Amino acid sequence: MDCRPLEMTLFSANDIKDVNLFSKMDVYAVVSMSGAAKKHKLRTPVHKDGGTNPKWNHSFKFTLEDAALQQDRLKLKIKLISVRTLGETKIGKAVIPVKELLQNFGKDEKHVTYAVVMPKGKPKGTVSFGYKFGEKFSAPLPVWPEAHKKAHEPVMAYPAGHRAGSTSAYPPPGVAYPPQPQPGYGYPPQQPVYGYAPPPQAGYGYPPVVQPGYGYPPQKPKRGGGGNMALGLGAGLLGGLLIGDMVSDVGDMGGYDDGFGGGFDF
Repeated sequence: MDCRPLEMTLFSANDIKDVNLFSKMDVYAVVSMSGAAKKHKLRTPVHKDGGTNPKWNHSFKFTLEDAALQQDRLKLKIKLISVRTLGETKIGKAVIPVKELLQNFGKDEKHVTYAVVMPKGKPKGTVSFGYKFGEKFSAPLPVWPEAHKKAHEPVMAYPAGHRAGSTSAYPPPGVAYPPQPQPGYGYPPQQPVYGYAPPPQAGYGYPPVVQPGYGYPPQKPKRGGGGNMALGLGAGLLGGLLIGDMVSDVGDMGGYDDGFGGGFDF
């Protein structure tokens, strides 16, 4: 890969827009190279109280791909920014095609001046810088290690028995589908534990029926129930009637005259 070095020194900006109201501007510049494979973004120190004519005399170095340079894909951008108490304010920027700089370059460092365009598109002020291209040289292409390649390769997941590259949605011959669950109510059968019946399962609204043999204790008849009370009352009434009849018979016998004069007188 053919490359070419570029060295530049940003001298100053002149007659740029004043974005401060009551004090002189503190201005710095951000220099970047767009269109390059490697992103370059550098900045100058802040010129305190530089106002509308800040000065930096700050140098930068870039390594450019010669193919991108010849195809006019590289742009040098210089952005001017004012530092304020409550934040930063953009003043404007200059955009320069790097191929244009190469065509105008000689053997010695060249000084140029370009217009600064404000955010709304109106030109205001200029920036001045010097630049110099170095001799073209060859650089090896970046080689990624095998582990880096595998880490960035997409991972393809296939079902069991599927062959990579096959477009069929069915498994190849000899590969069986996994067993499918049988339809049901979704509850596994429950076994009785410690002699108690399993809880009744939800059905269609019928009450659960308790089957014999699940360990429930036998139910004993309750004492003092309504049937025993009725039987006792019936027996008591019958006994009273019998006793009443006997008393009535005894009374009738008291008026009987046996003809012996009221006693056994021999």
